Amino acid sequence: MAGCGSGLCCCCCPRCCGERESRTPEELTILGETHEEEDEILPRKDYESLDYDRCINDPYLEVLESMDNKKAQRYEAVKWVMVFAIGVCTGLVGLFVDFFVRLFTQLKFRVVQSSVEECTEKGCLALSLLELLGFNLTFVFLASLLVLIQPVAAGSGIPEIKCYLNGVKVPGVVRLRTVVCKAMGVLFSVAGGLFVGKEGPMIHSGAVVGAGLPQFQSISLRKIQFNFPYFRSDRDKRDFVSAGAAAGVAAAFGAPIGGTLFSLEEGSSFWNQGLTWKVLFCSMAATFTLNFFRSGIQFGSWGSFQLPGLLNFGEFKCSESDKKCHLWTAVDLGFFILMGIVGGLLGATFNCLNKRLAKYRMRNVHPKPKLVRVLESLLVSLTTTVVVFVASMVLGECRQMSSTSHSGNDTLSLQGMSEDVNSSIKTFFCPNETYNDMATLFFNPQESAILQLFHQDGTFSPVTLSLFFLLYFLLSCWTYGISVPSGLFVPSLLCGAAFGRLVANLLKSYIGLDHIYSGTFALIGAAAFLGGVVRMTISLTVILIESTNEITYGLPIMITLMVAKWTGDFFNKGIYDIHVNLRGVPLLEWETEVEMDKLRASDIMEPNLTYVYPHTRIQSLVSILRTTVHHAFPVVTENRGNEREFMKGNQLISNNIKFKKSSILTRAGEQRKRSQSMKSYPSSELRNMCDEHIATEEPPEKEDLLQQMLERRYTPYPNLYPDQSPSEEWTMEERFRPLTFHGLILRSQLVTLLVRGVCYSESQSSASQPRLSHAEMSEDYPRYPDIHDLDLTLLNPRMIVDVTPYMNPSPFAVSPNTHVSQVFNLFRTMGLRHLPVVNAVGEIVGIITRHNLTHEFLQARLRQHYQTI
Repeated sequence: MAGCGSGLCCCCCPRCCGERESRTPEELTILGETHEEEDEILPRKDYESLDYDRCINDPYLEVLESMDNKKAQRYEAVKWVMVFAIGVCTGLVGLFVDFFVRLFTQLKFRVVQSSVEECTEKGCLALSLLELLGFNLTFVFLASLLVLIQPVAAGSGIPEIKCYLNGVKVPGVVRLRTVVCKAMGVLFSVAGGLFVGKEGPMIHSGAVVGAGLPQFQSISLRKIQFNFPYFRSDRDKRDFVSAGAAAGVAAAFGAPIGGTLFSLEEGSSFWNQGLTWKVLFCSMAATFTLNFFRSGIQFGSWGSFQLPGLLNFGEFKCSESDKKCHLWTAVDLGFFILMGIVGGLLGATFNCLNKRLAKYRMRNVHPKPKLVRVLESLLVSLTTTVVVFVASMVLGECRQMSSTSHSGNDTLSLQGMSEDVNSSIKTFFCPNETYNDMATLFFNPQESAILQLFHQDGTFSPVTLSLFFLLYFLLSCWTYGISVPSGLFVPSLLCGAAFGRLVANLLKSYIGLDHIYSGTFALIGAAAFLGGVVRMTISLTVILIESTNEITYGLPIMITLMVAKWTGDFFNKGIYDIHVNLRGVPLLEWETEVEMDKLRASDIMEPNLTYVYPHTRIQSLVSILRTTVHHAFPVVTENRGNEREFMKGNQLISNNIKFKKSSILTRAGEQRKRSQSMKSYPSSELRNMCDEHIATEEPPEKEDLLQQMLERRYTPYPNLYPDQSPSEEWTMEERFRPLTFHGLILRSQLVTLLVRGVCYSESQSSASQPRLSHAEMSEDYPRYPDIHDLDLTLLNPRMIVDVTPYMNPSPFAVSPNTHVSQVFNLFRTMGLRHLPVVNAVGEIVGIITRHNLTHEFLQARLRQHYQTI
């Protein structure tokens, strides 16, 4: 949150303002404290934003003045080294996950398959089921325990990383403990047979590596400290997180360009143009690191680079003997468009069901003891295991093996399958030269099942494909959201591939289109369903093209994804946006609606300002910091008509008045009108101090009761001018003077100044105040001291702090008459956290933060606008 008035801090800090019941229903709706509908979830106010905008204060300017060409080149070289290291480490994390997933999965299937073969003759298949349950439940239990250690490690992590790149801090999302629990948890959840993928968590893991590696420190490893002064800001950290997320996509799919576009399209709300090349370089480093080690470990050919990503779709090509075969033709585009429509509908259905499940978990599972979440994960694992086993044993059909399977065998093995086609084909309960099509899909790793649907020349019966799709659809929808690390890409691809293969079989069997290539329809079906679920277009198109290594698929994939997105958007949002909204994160969309331009900055700003003066006593700063939760404060001076009287014998007042421009117009009438909507609630201690002054005289009988309440309730903080406490003799013009705006200072900066004793006495000049360097100001990043942990006995409350060298004197600002679309574009494009609203004569009249630009807040203000009209 930003320094936008005490009214907003009521919902975050009830002890600061116990007057919530006095809010009107409209105000409660805007502040997110109540709902118009039972199912509506409004953005919460306890999410902080990133300080992406540079604070160009005196310490920063000193750094720039000392920066010569050699230092600048050294800094840039260190940044390139960090980017390369992030890519390499992300690739190694992917290698770790892939190695152990393969190890555990092969061990499990080897034991269970041999048991099934023995028990088929002895009639003890129940024992085989128990063995499979033992493996799966153990692995899923371990994955759930890791999530209990770090709850933010649950799920794919893409919604959380999307929020971070959008400018919102999600607690614990980029900690070292998170990536450890994520990487280890996802290998157990995948090996445990859950319908989840490891590609989504790879994006989260890469982002955590990007956030932590350049810092050379971790809260989990407090004893390990390095004197590394670089990249100590949210701006640098967010840029490295962008590179890490792109590297995660590149490692997962072998798609460095797709990873770069993913970071740009799906995550970042603002983009540094110079970052593009670094992100691509990081993605390349991740791809080739993983490729190098996987190719060497699996094939023994070190340096051959045969396996670019964790998920590879293999090579799509027609048989040389079939001269009439084409990967796709112009006629097929019509079918692809229809598949895109169906994929959008299926994706919207998937998202709707998963949203209802997520809400049910939020109400009935999450409030209960953590053990309940583990039990839910075990229940899902138990159900999935039983369904897979029974469906493979009972629902499968025996299909004739294709004579060309051996020729396809070499191609698939070269493209990353750990075993050839014949070994991945399951023959449960089927005679020689036949295979069980349902068991072939269910009793294999998900990547192998996708390759079977893409490249297996043997047919899968329509009944098998329909049942497989239905079961996988329902179970993967149930699974996504439980307390285990889980990705959604692979289950969506597998569902869509089964749907596409089913369409191909129907076209061949009932329409007689024998020339169509089944693998192409499986790929388009996978793209349609995945696009309908996640609603990605540009990056997903490039990712799928790079994964297939077939540029000719560019047009059909792009058309299919666009149609699927448009169809799904007609009903609901993408799955990641849904989960972001369920968490109440104030995410900023790409742009506002057209009708929002009926609002101006003055309609959405927060007019209740908690401010500081250029020269303020320590007791005033401590009082403000302890009674508010704002993260930035305007630095202002008041327009006093009797300044000369205040200047006499008071160095503090003299300093503040000298800092202010001499020729400033007084707008007391306008300020009185604005102040009537203020809802500032000082703490009880400060309120009592004010009450002592107010109670000295009885108000005139003729004075309006509302006027008495306003003057009593909104008395400014005392001790801002320590020698001039509020008096009942002050008029409204004196109480609410126009505030001349001079800059913004962050809470972290004020606390740092107090901790380091940056102040001067009233008998001295402000030039005697100690000066802090930029390195000293950012030394405690990213966890600055808390004001409540400050030892007040070490501070002299009468000392004065000159904040002017450390404030940002030239932040972005807008006029009160600026249209909302212009405010939104400036805020989002520049990555702002606070946007002051300043009138034509330099007086601050309000402040805009991320919460004032959320869709829900703007809708509420638009309704108020219509009611006013």
